[in-house]
Amino acid sequence: MTQFFIFVRKEFSHVFRDRKTLLMLFGLPVIQIVLFGFALTNEIKHADIAVIDNARDVASEQIIQKLEGSSFFHVTKTVMDPRQTEEVFKEGKTKLVVIFPGNFYTDLLHFNKAQIQIIADASDPNTATTLVAYITAIVNDYQASLKGQAPLPYAIVPEVRMLYNPDLKGAPNFVPGVMAMVLLLVCVMMTSISIVKEKELGTMEILLASPIQPILIILAKAVPYLLLSMINLVAILLLSVYALDLPILGSIPLLMGESALLIIAALSLGLLISTVTESQQAAMFLSMMGMMLPTILLSGYMFPIENMPKVLQVISNVVPAKWYYIIVKNIMLKGLGFSFIWKETLILAGMTLFFLFVSLRNFKIRLQ
Repeated sequence: MTQFFIFVRKEFSHVFRDRKTLLMLFGLPVIQIVLFGFALTNEIKHADIAVIDNARDVASEQIIQKLEGSSFFHVTKTVMDPRQTEEVFKEGKTKLVVIFPGNFYTDLLHFNKAQIQIIADASDPNTATTLVAYITAIVNDYQASLKGQAPLPYAIVPEVRMLYNPDLKGAPNFVPGVMAMVLLLVCVMMTSISIVKEKELGTMEILLASPIQPILIILAKAVPYLLLSMINLVAILLLSVYALDLPILGSIPLLMGESALLIIAALSLGLLISTVTESQQAAMFLSMMGMMLPTILLSGYMFPIENMPKVLQVISNVVPAKWYYIIVKNIMLKGLGFSFIWKETLILAGMTLFFLFVSLRNFKIRLQ
């Protein structure tokens, strides 16, 4: 028993001396609890909506006041021309548009029935359905408040229209997220493991002693994963179009170019991970945990970012998958061109250059 306790004490000593092990034991569970606790919610708050008030009467103003007073919505602008509705959605911020017809209050008084048109951005069907339900509940509440003021009950009938995804299919939402996750995981994990494996076997020093420059050795390792990832991308797009009936409305070359940019960013990040790890297991663990959780939680793929605390919203800006997810949705679902995604592209390109610069610099220092 004495020897047993000696080994137990020795293992404790190893654990407390290894800062990486301590971080995995105590840091990662805390981070996961915080992320899941704040991000796992289907409730939407402060969603940006626009209002087209063609009536400008008492009833429409009262409903708009209820919308503004609700914690679910933030009325960002009032659009007077219904033809501007699609332009508002192309900006990417407005989630829903409410349109009041010009004879709204008149129909309510004379016919005890009026209509409201609700146009939602259904590229994210879960968010669109939830927001429409919120609007309907507020209108029903206003309708109930009028029942005591007239001998006949009033009826306000919302007319709902879903843009970009009228059938509310799930594929338009999860396909861009799956694309981001697959490309990131494959590129980051495979690149980091392949380089760390060379270091474990002691062959990296042999390669560096060859006449080939170190930068060319790294590029030679990255090129196969770039090609394999592009093949993965083509397979995902083919399945999306022919199996999931999800047409690509935008430019396919633009989509491929943006995807190649994400792949290069992921390869650079994988190289960076290889400079801070000494074993394949550590590289795999860091790649999986470092890419999968942020992609699922902080990219907008599964949970709306605007619902999260400000701290997590700021952190989400450093997740490459967030910007790629926005780019893919705008190209595939909305058919937009480069003029609508140049900001996200510039951010993703900046991340790529940063990862590449830091990883190459650290790699050279470690192998001198």
